Amino acid sequence: MKILITGGAGFIGSHVVRLFVNKYPHYQIYNLDKLTYAGNLKNLIDVEDKPNYSFIKADIVDETHIFEVFNEHKFDAVIHLAAESHVDRSITNPNEFIMTNVIGTANLLNASRHIWGDKMDGKLFYHISTDEVYGTLGDTGMFTETTPYDPHSPYSASKASSDHIVRAYHDTYGLPTIISNCSNNYGPNQFPEKLIPLFIHNIRNKKSLPVYGKGENVRDWLYVEDHARAIDVVFHSNKLGETYNIGGHNEWKNIDLINKLCDLVDDALGQPTGSSKELITFVKDRAGHDLRYAIDATKIKNELDWEPQETVETGFRKTVQWYLDNQEWLDDVTSGDYQGYYEQQYDKR
Repeated sequence: MKILITGGAGFIGSHVVRLFVNKYPHYQIYNLDKLTYAGNLKNLIDVEDKPNYSFIKADIVDETHIFEVFNEHKFDAVIHLAAESHVDRSITNPNEFIMTNVIGTANLLNASRHIWGDKMDGKLFYHISTDEVYGTLGDTGMFTETTPYDPHSPYSASKASSDHIVRAYHDTYGLPTIISNCSNNYGPNQFPEKLIPLFIHNIRNKKSLPVYGKGENVRDWLYVEDHARAIDVVFHSNKLGETYNIGGHNEWKNIDLINKLCDLVDDALGQPTGSSKELITFVKDRAGHDLRYAIDATKIKNELDWEPQETVETGFRKTVQWYLDNQEWLDDVTSGDYQGYYEQQYDKR
């Protein structure tokens, strides 16, 4: 089976690529990535020389190139993770999110239709999305797979649009599709614009910890390797046309999470407990900031027997230790030096 994983050099994508390359040596895994600021091939050094792994540098917005790639490799399945995903960046530059997340997804769907034609048995287009498409919750309730869409940021609106397009291609053209919507991911190799790696980095370097508003916003946190396992299970489920919510059963107020990170980093570095909390600084709230996300992952547990393995304690502690143990990786990312790795490794091949 030839599987295309888009965005495979990114945070979640690299964990999915690694899982599939190592677990399924009889699959040929193609990692397609544009290598924007968040795409880092150093995340995959451990598998880049495996015989069942190939890297393709391409932009999913470039329709002509995408069709060329599909015509050349004749993929049997697509796991679509490539996306612009940072809400703050979407507020600054919404068009970039619309192009990548909407037009890019349509290009992949059209290319899949083109090469599969009427021979769709055994084929699959698996689209990875976010719980942010559902909007916001109050103090109670959880998102289910039937929760109406109500996105509030350019990012979530672009992902909602791509979800609708995927479903439309399933209903209109019979394209074999599955969608999953996940909660906030955390873990190794995450670009340090996101809360957890940013704050670990700032705590270590005695920089301020900027907290939006009063830190009352609530998120459900999902360890990235648990998410990769869920993607594996959904991919092999053959539940065409279905949607699955993937959550970590791990709700935290931002301020409580930040206090927890301070304690974990202080403990790991041998600093007095609570000393890092002095770095917390409250800043003006983000525009359109959703109050609370919470996922009901009952469906995927009941139908596919998946649930997260990492607990609150094990997941956060593993993550803090990884970033503290991999300061070179973090320095490489924050300095931008990692972006030359493609030229070093692939231009000479």
